[in-house]
Amino acid sequence: MIRSMLLSAMLAAAATPAGVEVTVPGPQGPLAGTLIDPGKTAPAILIIPGSGPTDRDGNNPLGVKGGVYRQLAEGLSAKGIATLRIDKRGMFGSKGAIADANDVTIAAYAADAHAWVDMLRAKTGRKCVWLLGHSEGSLVALKAAQDPKGICGVILVSGAGRPYGEVIRAQLRANPANAPLLAAGEAALDQLEAGKRVDGATLPAPLQPLFRDNVQGFLIEAFSYDPAKLAGAIKLPVLILQGDKDLQVAVTDAELLKRGQPAATLKLLPGVNHVLKPVDGDDRAANAATYGNADLAISPAVPEAIAAFVRK
Repeated sequence: MIRSMLLSAMLAAAATPAGVEVTVPGPQGPLAGTLIDPGKTAPAILIIPGSGPTDRDGNNPLGVKGGVYRQLAEGLSAKGIATLRIDKRGMFGSKGAIADANDVTIAAYAADAHAWVDMLRAKTGRKCVWLLGHSEGSLVALKAAQDPKGICGVILVSGAGRPYGEVIRAQLRANPANAPLLAAGEAALDQLEAGKRVDGATLPAPLQPLFRDNVQGFLIEAFSYDPAKLAGAIKLPVLILQGDKDLQVAVTDAELLKRGQPAATLKLLPGVNHVLKPVDGDDRAANAATYGNADLAISPAVPEAIAAFVRK
């Protein structure tokens, strides 16, 4: 049995084309990514990462391990789908693209997505590229797709359907330990949603990392978008993927996106959490522990659903 499993793993690894480092010009230096291309006739997907210091493989020094996006790219490659996964401007391989990684906006990330789409089309001769946004990357994909040039369609994975201020407000309320912080946190959210900065130093210490002065410009701009309205303005194929064990984004978010874009395909993934890993039961601590479990593979239902959609 063990020998058979090892052989299967070796064959799967051999079947996955090697990733190739690619770059595209950024504001002050190159943006970097990894392209896996099983053939120029294959559909191609740009994987846009989620929030914070998340790298092209889907890892995050704050505790997310296991290469979620790398696993997704390899799973899609096995199904004949090309992928380009990227580092965000100012981070990791794209560190030189901008001096301050916090001096960004959703619109800037969307512009970078278009630069990657243009590069991939020119490099491979493809007519269009799919945008796949995970978590915060879902909002970036929605913003980028407002200009449909070169885009085949949009895949929204674990993406919010509410404005981000509402999402953060709900996340704060969901944890009973935050009760002493709620009044200050909600007041700060009210200010930022109104386009006004807050004095982070006056906030309770646990809230200060969330509302740091150097990220408030990003938050103000991000809060201005309504994902469901952005989805409704898209005239391209849209797939909405949502796990029912997601601790950060609710199934109702996926339903809001679907309501905003009735022509979209909504697929719920039973037993899948925010980082696309399989989860049994409703224990929040056990669910959260999967984020740091580098040995736990993502659910095979995720690449299966994506491959079926883009090939259809």
